[in-house]
Amino acid sequence: MAFAVSDELLGTFVPVAVYWIYSGIYMLLGGLENYRLHPKGEEDVKNIVSKGTVVQGVLVQQTFQIAVSLLLFMVVSDDSGVTPPQPSPLVIVVQFIIAMVVMDTWQYFMHRYMHLNKFLYKHIHSKHHSLVVPYAFGALYNHPLEGLILDTIGGALSFLVSGMTPRTAISFFSFATIKTVDDHCGLWLPGNLFHVFFNNNSAYHDIHHQLYGNKYNFSQPFFVIWDKILGTHMPYSLVERKEGGFEARPIKKD
Repeated sequence: MAFAVSDELLGTFVPVAVYWIYSGIYMLLGGLENYRLHPKGEEDVKNIVSKGTVVQGVLVQQTFQIAVSLLLFMVVSDDSGVTPPQPSPLVIVVQFIIAMVVMDTWQYFMHRYMHLNKFLYKHIHSKHHSLVVPYAFGALYNHPLEGLILDTIGGALSFLVSGMTPRTAISFFSFATIKTVDDHCGLWLPGNLFHVFFNNNSAYHDIHHQLYGNKYNFSQPFFVIWDKILGTHMPYSLVERKEGGFEARPIKKD
């Protein structure tokens, strides 16, 4: 008899696996000095936590994420045990777009508030900013409470408001995970489709991780629209460093 795994379980655990696989690929590419946004030595100088500590922190957040996801699917699941039918491809595309907008909106305002509130920044959000030089598997290095508020609740709202099925959620949350990792990868690789289709990318988010960009570029993980509407958008230029690689330099606002 075949062993069946529910869409709910796949929607919970596949994005976690995708996180480590995709970030692992980027770590293997980390030696590409001609495409790094920071010289390799800056990680040891500017980042105040070890990579071992980052791994532990991410695993803690993912544990909370798994628990909440399982609870959510348990609440919304159909007791009949019948897998809900998939809508048409067009409907799925619309659900993706709705989920992206919901996630971006939630994360922008929660993220910005954690910067404006000195208590929340000092005791919660500053943990993520201890990585001044971002790297791929540090994308979800957050205080557990921040992970719960920004990522887990934001994901739950995206799922519920869009009306997507658990099967569609597998693809959406895997996509969102890949995008988040990519934004923190610390590389500017030629041909990266995320850089082609999204203005919110690794260079854009790198600006936010620097001291001068701490009050700008809050938008994540997909679009930059809220930054532009609410005056927190910091444009940048990508400059080649003489020793190799690139640097995202802010363009002074008028």
